[in-house]
Amino acid sequence: MKRRHFLRTALASSLASSAAFQAMAIGKNNRYRNEIGLQLYTLRNQIKEDTVGTLKAVADAGYKQVEPYGFPNAGEMIKAAKDFGLAVNSSHFVWESVTDPDKEGTVPFSKILDEAKDAGLSHLVVPYVHEGNRKTLDDYKRLAENCNKAAVKAKSAGIQLAYHNHAFEFQPLKGKQSGFDVFMSEFSEDMKFEVDVFWVAVAAEDPVKLIRKLKGRVSQLHLKDLKKGMQTPEFGKVPNDAFQELGEGVIDWDPVIRVARTAGVGHCHIEQDQSPHPIKSVNQSIQHLATL
Repeated sequence: MKRRHFLRTALASSLASSAAFQAMAIGKNNRYRNEIGLQLYTLRNQIKEDTVGTLKAVADAGYKQVEPYGFPNAGEMIKAAKDFGLAVNSSHFVWESVTDPDKEGTVPFSKILDEAKDAGLSHLVVPYVHEGNRKTLDDYKRLAENCNKAAVKAKSAGIQLAYHNHAFEFQPLKGKQSGFDVFMSEFSEDMKFEVDVFWVAVAAEDPVKLIRKLKGRVSQLHLKDLKKGMQTPEFGKVPNDAFQELGEGVIDWDPVIRVARTAGVGHCHIEQDQSPHPIKSVNQSIQHLATL
């Protein structure tokens, strides 16, 4: 059996085992569970080996949409997802086009917007900021200004721009103010947040309170659990086993899903940055979400 065919068969078998369970258990009155997405970075290694087989397995598992990474270099992921009936509303993209647009060799954001429109995307997300661009509060103010300018361009193209947090944005800087405080203060009404619940918890913040505070300003959520016993806050690198499947860590997910509705969140995506068994993790997390 060829390796690619073997991978496709193994993925489908592993993930599809829960499909019938998903259909029965997911609450009919909760659109986040009914429309649950997967951030494809979780399966980046599997996608490198077999993009088509991996996306088919994701669809078979009960996921309804996916969020690619590395846009505009995500065409194969997007095509495969749509071929299997998965919606592709949002993507992470090469962020320096927004955060450091004058850097030599940076792809113009206008080009990314053109390609996003062609791909049918409604959301683009700044997924990260290099350490050198976020050392001071003034750095964060500069980032917020760049994001606001890009958000205006995105809006004119019919696309919502958002910023995905980690824990480092919450680290107190001058006068105990954090970079995230700057973003909350400086982001315009055109610029939204994609709140990663895991990283909020790593920063020792309350995700439910934060989402409630940001009502109307959160376009999407990332759902992944935090290992029990993890020392927080931690504003740097965390161990690989800090990332856990939904239901295996310290985060209470029912209040998160409920506050998402009242805060006006558009989409929710399961993600697990690190896992020794990503396929198993993807399967386990969607099963837990279905029990809430």
